[in-house]
Amino acid sequence: MFDCKCFCWNRAYDVVSPEPEPFSLPSPIPQWPEGKGFAQGRICIGEIEVVQITKFEHVWSCHLLKEKTEGASFYKPSGIPDGFFSLGHYVQPNDQPLQGFVIVARDIGASKTETKNLPALQKPLDYTLIWSTDDWAEDNHDGCGYFWLPCPPEGYKAMGCVVTNKPDAPSIEEVRCVRADLTDTCETYDLIITSSKFSFWVWNTRPCHRGMWCKGLSLGTFFCSSDRSSGDELSISCLKNLDSSLHAMPNLDQIHALIKNYGPTVFFHPDEAYLPSSVPWFFKNGALLYKRGKLTGEAIDSSGSNLPGGGKNDGEYWIDLPNDDQENYVKQGNIDSAELYVHVKPALGGTFTDIAMWVFCPFNGPATLKVGFLNLKFSKIGQHVGDWEHFTLRVSNFSGELWSVYFSQHSGGEWVNACDLEYIEGNKAIVYSSKSGHASFPHPGDYLQGSQKLGIGIRNDAARSDLSVDSSIKYQIIAAEYLGEGKITEPSWLQYMREWGPTIVYSSRSEVEKLISVLPFLVRYSIERIFNKFPIELSGEEGPTGPKEKNNWEGDERC
Repeated sequence: MFDCKCFCWNRAYDVVSPEPEPFSLPSPIPQWPEGKGFAQGRICIGEIEVVQITKFEHVWSCHLLKEKTEGASFYKPSGIPDGFFSLGHYVQPNDQPLQGFVIVARDIGASKTETKNLPALQKPLDYTLIWSTDDWAEDNHDGCGYFWLPCPPEGYKAMGCVVTNKPDAPSIEEVRCVRADLTDTCETYDLIITSSKFSFWVWNTRPCHRGMWCKGLSLGTFFCSSDRSSGDELSISCLKNLDSSLHAMPNLDQIHALIKNYGPTVFFHPDEAYLPSSVPWFFKNGALLYKRGKLTGEAIDSSGSNLPGGGKNDGEYWIDLPNDDQENYVKQGNIDSAELYVHVKPALGGTFTDIAMWVFCPFNGPATLKVGFLNLKFSKIGQHVGDWEHFTLRVSNFSGELWSVYFSQHSGGEWVNACDLEYIEGNKAIVYSSKSGHASFPHPGDYLQGSQKLGIGIRNDAARSDLSVDSSIKYQIIAAEYLGEGKITEPSWLQYMREWGPTIVYSSRSEVEKLISVLPFLVRYSIERIFNKFPIELSGEEGPTGPKEKNNWEGDERC
């Protein structure tokens, strides 16, 4: 995000700023096992067939006055197959390699609904000029930019904006609009350009409804406006997948090949005291199941077959550590037994596959509070039994290419594009697990959960070490609902919907107050304000639930 001041031709330097270089994965994409629609280049979504275009023709760039490499560039799709049509243009910042896509579409059949056999795609009637550099550009239009919104015929929707470097409106052949019943609502995210001075804002777009069973496609197009608030109510839409077969999703052999090719290595901090283990190891080494009203716990079968399955987290059951000399031993985990538990699901209307990889740690350690140069280690805050963390690989179903990885970090997380990942071997990325808390990060470092500006927050230290788990080898597929019944046998413990740790009865507030009571008042006030914004699990006030109870099991990742 940046303030837009000077465009394309950087007159302050009398040079043209460089465009981003195209990105490619470190190794070629392999030949995937045979299947039906996965990695075949085209996906049918009902009356429309779509193709993902990753080659572009540069149209116009926006650059900062004094930074030659910053800004954003706008592109139109290049190499569109015969019979297919663009739906809008693409934008991305200049400070990263060119890694993006737009969807192009073609009509493959007349409507069989109550739309009087109207075609799926129609040319726009005209264009509305949203914004241009005319009002403030220098004495000619060299390097000027013009932003247009297609005007759809009645009963149709525009899919994205179009940019030109000349004042004439684009040809009505430039893009197509889509019949309204074949579309879904979309929203803005990832503000690319913001300029209050010139009243211009540009956002990426995505479907409003995202998750395993949602139908909206991400088109790769952008939305722009001369009114920042208009990003809340869009005049464009996205496509909707009306083909329920999800034929472009990978089959079981292809899933295994994807994990073998892309499975990251998870590195734990060299000083990590609470390592992962397999779930059976945790059960075999004395984990106990407790029921409300009973003082003693019950041993858990190694497969979890005697855990109560189904239902909801009603507080009737919870799991705890052994209540004997084994407790400290189990807390430390067993990295040799550890494996990643994999959930494979459709994303963005079945045009992408999400491979969510879950890591289990028997214990989550206490947090460390950073206040400037001081590091104050809590004795209890942050610790709990049964820690579940995850990261997610997002793979294009058009090509089988790894597109991005989601790094889960406590109550939130971040998507990181493939071009910004760190790779250990071939196309296998690295995931860094933070010390004690096990949050996932793309690079080593000391990440602060709180206020970077004040230097106050909870430390998340991530570093490479000899402690690692290779998810491309050590994994178990625990669910892939779209494959149908009988393809994947879900483990018994996955059906346990209650807490994997007991409710903590201590007062986190009293520990914070005790720890900061010796600090100056102004610093104390800042810490208290920041602490109130921390996620509830940091207080350790109740045990975490398992993967199937998390919102992202069926929904999209939180970001």
